[in-house]
Parts: sequence; structure tokens; C-alpha cells
Amino acid sequence: MTSTPSTRLGSSRVPIARSRVNRPRLDWALLVAVALIIVFGTLMVWAATKNDTALTGDNPQGYLQRHVVNIAIGIVLFVLVLAFDYRWLRIVAPLVYLLSLAGLVLVMVAGTSVNGAKSWIRIAGLSIEPSEFVKLSIALVCAVAVAERAEGRRKPPGTWEALAIIGLYGVPAVMIMMQPDLGSTLVLSAMVFGILAVAGVSWRWLTGLLIAVGVVATIVITTHILKPYQLDRLLAFTDPSLDPQGAGYNTVQARITVGNGGWWGQGLFQGSQTRAGFVPEQHTDFVFTVAGEEFGLVGAGILILLFAFVIWRMVRVAIDASDMFGRVAAAGVACWLAFEVFQNVGMSLGIMPVTGVPLPWVSYGGTAMFAMMMGLGLVQNIHLRSHRLLR
Repeated sequence: MTSTPSTRLGSSRVPIARSRVNRPRLDWALLVAVALIIVFGTLMVWAATKNDTALTGDNPQGYLQRHVVNIAIGIVLFVLVLAFDYRWLRIVAPLVYLLSLAGLVLVMVAGTSVNGAKSWIRIAGLSIEPSEFVKLSIALVCAVAVAERAEGRRKPPGTWEALAIIGLYGVPAVMIMMQPDLGSTLVLSAMVFGILAVAGVSWRWLTGLLIAVGVVATIVITTHILKPYQLDRLLAFTDPSLDPQGAGYNTVQARITVGNGGWWGQGLFQGSQTRAGFVPEQHTDFVFTVAGEEFGLVGAGILILLFAFVIWRMVRVAIDASDMFGRVAAAGVACWLAFEVFQNVGMSLGIMPVTGVPLPWVSYGGTAMFAMMMGLGLVQNIHLRSHRLLR
């Protein structure tokens, strides 16, 4: 038999109830996996830049140092997002969305071009890419659009909610396409498709969205909205041998570099293609080729498995969320991460066209690091508060 603790007051016994304190619990498995990915990425950025004197000048560790600073700032942003109850974000989500649109307008007015796309703003010597923050704002504002009506009716979103989500996506997507930034537009499209699916809209809407994206892509290609070099990249994707020294050069060199690693790789800082600098933009768009060459199929495979684990944990957070807003927001971040990983790794393997999408937490770049760390903070925030409510 079990006994209940008690204390004696005079001649009677008064039972003392055991109190159970609900302590907040982070998803430590998710955090450890992301930390390992960041360590992987730091080594790869270092390997890709340390021997490139044209890039680093007289400081071979320059990009490594800046990458570490970006990680540190990202951690601060992660903590800030984690500190406040995510349900308060429903109030500020429209403001975040409008600020992200304002950033895109500023790019159109005073942006600078990098690699042919006018996607950046120079502020106090820093380069900021507003389209990265748009991805986070889309996850938030679309979650609000679904939750505001769906939670009250407890029914799947209907026509108005679907139209609202597509409209919220369409405005920044058009503005980003005008930069032109095909990669970010594809990421937003994948996010919205996933959000609509998780929200439970009719399959007719999902099919319609796929058809609409296909029609828009055809119009973009045939009306020359894309620049000539972007069209050349699409053609080179279908057959890199058409222009192996031009548009197909990146794809050809990326395949060679990944293939050089074999099963176990050539060793950290020992990759022959990487040391010789044959792969352009290797510290950003093609950073996965460093993993393939220096860590081999086994090391690159472990990195992909880490990403798969992180995506799975984010999906679990979405499933376990205590409300529709948390469920849709977490799913939006998971779709964002999943598509960027697929697109970036696919570019390096030659199974996806070159679009300039970074590899999350790995590619060098401050804005992408900041936005994804804030997305991670949002997912952990949802997990933390949902866990406390469900206990």
C-alpha cells in the first residue's frame, strides 16, 4: 500500500498533497541536431574559403570569423523569439508581414545587385536580403489567416481562407520575382502548398495551386521576365554539356567535386577541387560540394540524415501543437527548411536547377542564418508552450 505524507496538528492528521511543478522542456534532440549541422557548416565554410586569396585577401580566416559572428547573432535572435509566448505573435504577425513587404519595396528602390539579382540592401556596411525574412513572415501571417476563423468553427479552412493565404503569398512572390529571385519564389510556393495541406483545405485548391504555379512559371520563362543567364541555367540543368564552360560550368564542377570524395572523402581541408577553387560560390550556393568531397558519401549522408531528423522533429511539433496557429506556423517552417535543403543539395548533385537557394545553417550568409534561427526559435517556442499545456 502507498501512504500519503501527513503532519500531526493536535490529535488529527492533515494530508499534504504532493505538488507537481510543470517545468518547460525544450526539444533537446532538435537543438543538438541543429548544433551538429552548424558545426558541419562552419567547417565547410572554412574549408571553402581559407585557400581563396581572391575572396579572403590577406586574412584566410576572415569568412570563418564572420560566419561565427553570424551564428552568435542568430543564437541571440533564437533566444529572443523563444522568450515570448508564441500566441502573442498572432497580434504582431500582420506588422511583421508589412515590415517584410516594406523591405522588398526598399530593395526595388535602393537595392544592390549580387550575382545578377537585385535582392540586397546595404545598411551600415552590412548586406541584408529581405526576402529571407519574408519566409518567416509568411509562416506567421498564413497561420493567423487559418487560425482566426478555423478555430472558432472547428472546421477545415474554406474558400475564403484559401484565397487569403494565396493572396498573402502572391504579393511578396511577385515582388521577389521582379528582382528576379527564382529560388526564393520557389521556397515561398513550397511553404504555401504545405501550409494549405496542413490546414486541411480541399485537394482541389492544392491541385489548382500546382497548376497556377506551372502557368506562372511558363509565363515568366516565355515573356523574358527572367534574365538571360537564368534561362541559360535552366537549359544547362537539362543538359550541362550544352555549355560546359558557361551556364553549365557550375553544375559540371559541382558533380565532379562531389564525386571526388568517394565513400570516405579526401579529408578536411584536403579536397583537391575545393583547394583549387574550381566550384564558384562554394561557400554559399554550393557549400554541399565541400561535404561531398572532404567527408565523402558517408559524411554527406550523415549531414542529410541530420536535416531529415530536424525536419521530422519540426513536423512532430506541428502535430502536437495545442492550437491551429501553432500547428500551421510550425508546419510552415518545416516546409521552408525541407524545400531549401532539397533544392540546395539537388543543385550540387545536378538534379535541380541552379537558383541560389542557401543550405540552412550551413551556407555562409548572415540574413539566411538570422531568419532560419528565428524560425527554429518559433518552432521551439510552440513545442515549449504546447508541452506545458498538454501535461
